[in-house]
Amino acid sequence: MNFDDHLFFCAPSRLIIREGARHELPALLAKLGYHNGILVTDRYFAEQTPWVNEYVQAASKCGISTYVYSDGEPDPSTTLCDQATQHILAQTQGQTPDHVIALGGGSNMDLAKALTLTLRSKKPVTHYKDGIGNDEPLPFIAMPTTSGTASEVTPGAILIDPDNATKIALMDNRLRPFIALIDPQFTYTCPPRVTADSGIDALIHAIESYVTMDSNQFERNNNPDPGYSGRTHLSKMFARESITLCARHLRQAYLNGADSQARIGMSYASVFAGLSYGSAGLNAVHGIAYSIAGLTHETHGRTNAVILPYVLYELRDRRMQELKEIAAIFGVTGQGNKQEQDTVLQLVQTLQTLVSELGIPNNLKDFGIKEVDLPRLYADAMSVTRLRNAFPVPDTSASYLRIIANAWAGDFTDAPVPVLQLEQDSQVA
Repeated sequence: MNFDDHLFFCAPSRLIIREGARHELPALLAKLGYHNGILVTDRYFAEQTPWVNEYVQAASKCGISTYVYSDGEPDPSTTLCDQATQHILAQTQGQTPDHVIALGGGSNMDLAKALTLTLRSKKPVTHYKDGIGNDEPLPFIAMPTTSGTASEVTPGAILIDPDNATKIALMDNRLRPFIALIDPQFTYTCPPRVTADSGIDALIHAIESYVTMDSNQFERNNNPDPGYSGRTHLSKMFARESITLCARHLRQAYLNGADSQARIGMSYASVFAGLSYGSAGLNAVHGIAYSIAGLTHETHGRTNAVILPYVLYELRDRRMQELKEIAAIFGVTGQGNKQEQDTVLQLVQTLQTLVSELGIPNNLKDFGIKEVDLPRLYADAMSVTRLRNAFPVPDTSASYLRIIANAWAGDFTDAPVPVLQLEQDSQVA
């Protein structure tokens, strides 16, 4: 084993995973000396489940007051964050809370992470688009209700800037939760489509971080505290376990949400994937998926799922050993004279079958993307430099062309579509 890792690993200081673990949080916060919190969630959890009221009452008995902000939205915007900041400060008479809790999926956690900054500094959230500087965020506690985003262990938050329809990434290790509390019971009522979208996201996080840039080649831009720093033996260990759990439990959790073992398995899969990609980082799958989402407004999990097989096929020469290991987890073994190539092809076809079983299209045509949109899709994907630069290939431009061409045609070949080849020089400077 070659230990030429440049390991930099950052994770929540407290990670709790257990059925019913939510009931432990008030006593833990009281023991740690917290008294005045904000709980960020949405109307569904505030009004359709007992969880919010149960927490507020239990926290009160422990001497903790909690203001509930329940106007969370999917894909929160910078406008929503600033409005929430002003609303919360007005309702709490300007008193700065000493902790922020998120209950919900990735969107609620993104909003809550942003609020840990703005509630303390009183600054608009766009102030942090280039980094949070010396502004210290409030302590953050994450209670996810889905198994997939892993925002409960990662350093980032994504907000939409409505002024230019772009995404703003808040990225800093200080935004990682200091308590990540994963109670699988939160996921039992998660509807099948959300289970599929979040579950495939967990699998993709694990696979993508398993094949990403090595830590000793990863560009950290001289940052002594990088959010992402490339894959290591440690990140790969977490990724392998996540892939194994997803292969075993994702389909069953989708088909039978009442299966507690499948739900618990996917809760662990999501956390392990987050512990992997939250250190190693991601690359082309997410980079291209962001562009697909911009054209289709499809959900995050679905846009990642449609492109995953084509990205893995492109990596067959650079990550053959890893792809064979993933294939073995899914029970895939190649046959014939070209066993390795056959293994990769069977793997990507197996993943396409899983994606189809989760109700997700297998090609960009079925996603509604037209051929005329492909140059823009390519250019937008190439513009996400953080993810592009982490893709472990010698010529990212050519690889992105092939991936997009294959994904649109629903095929696995080596030649890019001519229209993309003609456009690449004019679309990307």
